[in-house]
Amino acid sequence: MTLRRGRTLALLAVLAAVPVLVGIAVRIETGDGSGPGGGGGPAFLAQITNNGLFLVFAALSATLPVFLPMAVGVVAGDSVAGEASGGTLRYLLVAPAGRTRLLVAKYASVLVFCLVATAVVAVSALAVGAALFPVGEVTTISGTRIGFGEGLLRAGLIAVVVAASLTGFAALGLFVSTLTDSGIAAMAATVGVLITVQILDTMPQLEGIHPYLFPHYWLSFTDLLRDPVRWDEIVGNLGLQAVYAAVFGSAAWARFTTRDITV
Repeated sequence: MTLRRGRTLALLAVLAAVPVLVGIAVRIETGDGSGPGGGGGPAFLAQITNNGLFLVFAALSATLPVFLPMAVGVVAGDSVAGEASGGTLRYLLVAPAGRTRLLVAKYASVLVFCLVATAVVAVSALAVGAALFPVGEVTTISGTRIGFGEGLLRAGLIAVVVAASLTGFAALGLFVSTLTDSGIAAMAATVGVLITVQILDTMPQLEGIHPYLFPHYWLSFTDLLRDPVRWDEIVGNLGLQAVYAAVFGSAAWARFTTRDITV
């Protein structure tokens, strides 16, 4: 049901358009003879003209800080509150499934959206990159070269890691969704928390708390393009997301199972 909603399809369409715009912009810039990319674009932008596979990495780097989590925030924030505002939550709870099972199903649907949204960005970027630029061996961050097949495998693994990086924020959005009967308010609050935390993560005065903020290690997926792969920050990121998912998932369960449903 989540993937059939018009709003969800619109979000996926916007995400799919980002790699298209990036690829066309790089292609036009290269055609003008001004050189690829530069220092001001997403990571891996300068390498796209040599290998279209790098558009996958650049697109994920560009969408992960803002577009992907905002889309997840909209879906997660609306997961429970949207049912309440639409007047269907009370009827769902009449079924013998129970509140816990309903909440787990809601969170599972948000996690599926995380994976689908990331896959949409990656597949769109791969198609555009292959259409506009040559593809072949991949030069890693460490300077070594790997085959296209292994590069494609690492791109798939990066997409999975990016989707997993959103699981903690998805649980936070689910918790916010249990606090209100307004879907719009829940979506706005979830996105507001995202923006606030990302601002905090850029303030050097708060450096001590940065490792505990859920978006701090989001870009650690770039270590998958090293040879050998550096797993420390990737594992730390996944562990941090698991902690956020456990804390806010438990908070959402505690709130939802004791909540009076009036609408």
